Amino acid sequence: MIQYHFPTVLFFGADSLNDLTPAIQKKGLKSLLMVTDPGLVHIGLADSVKSTLTSSGLNIEIFDGVHPNPLEEDVTLGVKAYQSGDYDGIIALGGGSAMDVAKTIRFMAVHEPPLAQYDDAVGGDAKIVNPMPPLFAIPTTAGTGSEVGRSSVITIKETGKKTIFFHPDLMPDIAVLDPKLTVDLPPHITAATGMDAFTHCMEAYLVDSFHPMADSIAIEGMKMVVENLPKVMEDPNNLDARGQMLLSATMGATAFQKGLGMIHSMAHPLSAKFNIHHGLANALLIKFCLEF
Repeated sequence: MIQYHFPTVLFFGADSLNDLTPAIQKKGLKSLLMVTDPGLVHIGLADSVKSTLTSSGLNIEIFDGVHPNPLEEDVTLGVKAYQSGDYDGIIALGGGSAMDVAKTIRFMAVHEPPLAQYDDAVGGDAKIVNPMPPLFAIPTTAGTGSEVGRSSVITIKETGKKTIFFHPDLMPDIAVLDPKLTVDLPPHITAATGMDAFTHCMEAYLVDSFHPMADSIAIEGMKMVVENLPKVMEDPNNLDARGQMLLSATMGATAFQKGLGMIHSMAHPLSAKFNIHHGLANALLIKFCLEF
């Protein structure tokens, strides 16, 4: 038997953020912890999103202890923040780093430490058994597609290695793809995240297994990146192209349920050792891995 997964609810389009609060309230939720990074707090985007979401009565507090390459301590502090408040849900705002920390907080808030025991490589997913709080993802980059993913990547303190945590229930309940939230991305982050989206699509397509739906999504995702990444690099305010990049990132992460390959297997240790952006690590490796 082959099992396929395409379950995430997506809110797409300019100002689609405005539709998230009613959806959260419809689920009976009142108080949520927003997991984000210091950069988004510094430029005011985190407070802007918080203001939009709280205008109709939600209570939201911000946790911004997220490193560019997420660390175990980010999760530990985030779990403490969640458990110390009367929260009934989590919002992830940012790129893949914030998404990964939020997902990991989601399951560690209701499971016992240490985090390392849940490592997917040693069958740790079988230990993730308790019901988790709802999670809502708001990406501000167009690359990782983590808003529709079932895994997170955290560097474990004891080993110093990037470690994958996987469970079907880590997938966010709703993902909001609002291109207005990506227009202030610095050019180098726009480029790096765009290459991450492209790499997801390409490697998923090249995996030697039967998944025609993932293959079709991957091919279209690559085309969308090739067509739209140059547009957003030239005109950061092009909302149509920004929206297409958000969709391509989501499509890449949907497609790579089929699997990834050599580029990602090398990019993770490269970014962990030299603390470089994951998307940039992918971009640096594409040529050499394809030649190999």
